[in-house]
Amino acid sequence: MILVKQVGVYINILNCRLKKHLAEVFKKKGVNLTAEQYLVMDTLWNEGTLTQQAIAFIIQKDKNSVTQFIDNLEKKGLVTRSVAKEDRRVNNIVVTAEGMALKDSTKQLAINTMEYALRGIPEADLQTFVAVLKKMNANMKDFGKQPEEIKL
Repeated sequence: MILVKQVGVYINILNCRLKKHLAEVFKKKGVNLTAEQYLVMDTLWNEGTLTQQAIAFIIQKDKNSVTQFIDNLEKKGLVTRSVAKEDRRVNNIVVTAEGMALKDSTKQLAINTMEYALRGIPEADLQTFVAVLKKMNANMKDFGKQPEEIKL
């Protein structure tokens, strides 16, 4: 398999395996969250109250998916929607006390999952890996601005 294809295939496989493993860990520990719901909660824990659109931008998911994630988190009592005073069309997403109570233990489970995936990899390799991922991310931000560079 050519190197370029391998990069794409392995990134996709790793993403799927990480989400599956995290879901299994959460289930075993009685945490009723999917990996995507955790991503929303972690974003809110880190950033505080945000609009649905801001969450979608930060986690790079489409607005409809984020709406579904928030609907499910709201049903679980972990977040609430609050209409913005300055614009009634905008919903602010607020973490409830029950949602905040999950923060420390759930974050630790996610960290443990990543540490498991990264076990045996030297720190220098991880630093290079992060640098490569950042560069790939920066390249993709420019995607579409220079369509003549993409051979279809």
